[in-house]
Amino acid sequence: MISIAIHGGAGTILRSSMTPEKEQAYKEALQAALNIGYSILEMGGTSLDAVEQAIRSLEDCPLFNAGRGSVFTADGTHEMDASIMDGKTLEAGAVAGVHGVKNPVSLARLVMEKSGHVMLAAKGAVDFAREMDCEFRDAEYFYDEFRFKQWQEVKGSDTFQLDHAAKKDEKFGTVGAVALDKAGNLAAATSTGGMTNKRFGRIGDSPVIGSGTYANNNTCAVSCTGSGEFFLRSVVAYDVSCLMEYKGLSLADATKETIQKRLLNIGGDGGLIAVDAKGNISLEFNTEGMYRACKNSKGLEEISIYEA
Repeated sequence: MISIAIHGGAGTILRSSMTPEKEQAYKEALQAALNIGYSILEMGGTSLDAVEQAIRSLEDCPLFNAGRGSVFTADGTHEMDASIMDGKTLEAGAVAGVHGVKNPVSLARLVMEKSGHVMLAAKGAVDFAREMDCEFRDAEYFYDEFRFKQWQEVKGSDTFQLDHAAKKDEKFGTVGAVALDKAGNLAAATSTGGMTNKRFGRIGDSPVIGSGTYANNNTCAVSCTGSGEFFLRSVVAYDVSCLMEYKGLSLADATKETIQKRLLNIGGDGGLIAVDAKGNISLEFNTEGMYRACKNSKGLEEISIYEA
């Protein structure tokens, strides 16, 4: 059994505010990333390779708030976060507040495999990326007109906003992937550009193991997207695993409990993707939509945006 699921953010995503052309572009980007990840699994590749390569595809697409499409900070720069976790060994790697790195998810994997640490941040993470010969790009590569206009609306104020929030056609722009490979190993990864106009080196849940990303072969692999402060406080990704491990809940029940009850109880919104050790997939969210796609070896294949 092999399974993979990906997401490109959750939030107020309405048909009425989406042009057919843009909807098609999102679906094509999700399909491309799904195909990349699934083909690796199909050929006997590892779940770690599958989630990393699927996310690299999404990071390279300016439609998503990660990598190339990252939003602008208050200083007009791009600060990116990413994490990855191996369900077999519980090893993990993460980076926070990095700039210029083309694919932060690959840097996170290098942190896991080469640094002896779990999380590196800011200048130190960038220095490590240079030592590892990671691909860098200049500021022009990360410039996107839509992101720039988003920033201009709140520039100079104390306001910050998620890539898409309830104000308008807004979404919580994070990308993520979870997978189960033929060897029965799980992996999860998440990548984001954070909040528009963010200040003070703000970091959300995406690079935090247990909050935005978690994988354990005994239970599941999870990648989250949403209002990061609430996901941090709820330790959402690990909470799903705990509910399965200690209470014996199914993947579906655990993700529903976490997203539809526990997160909502403290005012948090967003969603997650998850796959368990048997290959079951859950795509759970409490917003109007979530860019998502999944595929398994039993014939399931889905690409969706809206709630229903």
